[in-house]
Amino acid sequence: MHCKNCGTQLFENSDYCHTCGAKVIRNRLTFKSICAEVNHYFFNLDNKLLKTLIHLFTKPHQVTISYIEGTRKKYVDVIQYFAISLTLVGIQVFLMNTFFKDALDMSDLYTDSLKDLPNQKENPFSAENMDVEKVNNYQSLIYVLSVPISAFSTWMAYYIVGERRYNFTEHIVINLYYSAQIIIVSAVLSILFLVCGGNYLVISVFVSILTFAYLFYVLHRVFEASFLESFARFLLIGLVYAIIIGITIIVLAVIVYFLGYQTGLNSP
Repeated sequence: MHCKNCGTQLFENSDYCHTCGAKVIRNRLTFKSICAEVNHYFFNLDNKLLKTLIHLFTKPHQVTISYIEGTRKKYVDVIQYFAISLTLVGIQVFLMNTFFKDALDMSDLYTDSLKDLPNQKENPFSAENMDVEKVNNYQSLIYVLSVPISAFSTWMAYYIVGERRYNFTEHIVINLYYSAQIIIVSAVLSILFLVCGGNYLVISVFVSILTFAYLFYVLHRVFEASFLESFARFLLIGLVYAIIIGITIIVLAVIVYFLGYQTGLNSP
């Protein structure tokens, strides 16, 4: 008998592969077996998903450092966990765009005097052009792109202060676990708040505060520094992040301007 996942030779009475750890499946796939698998992975109190979710709150250093140091079976793999969070975002976006469109209307944020300003049709941030529903459709892409930026910010900040315990790739792991946890929590909170009639703007502000607070908590636990030292490093991370975003905006503005200029030259 061979493992169907990696091809390793197994004993006839083996329940798990001794090479890749995959469970040996002998029975034919049935609806009952699928329900058992769903219960094991999502509702069992001892399953890895629930353990990962809880431990990323109570001891995030253990989850991230365990993965970095090679322990890969105790918690959900970092890529899988991030994929689960993006799936939940997809559900959140569908519910918001389908059942809570009124909550996404931001026109009340703009006073009449702002609406009457000239050139508002060309302003992408005007009440007329701001479409939160369209922005929501790109949430998953925004989250994916934000991970390498935040990872570079944490890596660079700690590199500057001489804390070079983890390389850039390992900082990506730290930020992937952190981002996935925040995405899952913010998606669940957003859905619950909207179901209860909450204001989307209030939800967004609350989630933003939660995001910064949780990042500080994760880095404080992972790098085991004092509170003041962690806070100083956190401010440096914010500065590096702001510089990266600023440079990105300038580069994009130059590209857009150049493309618009070229279009103007080529138009009749």
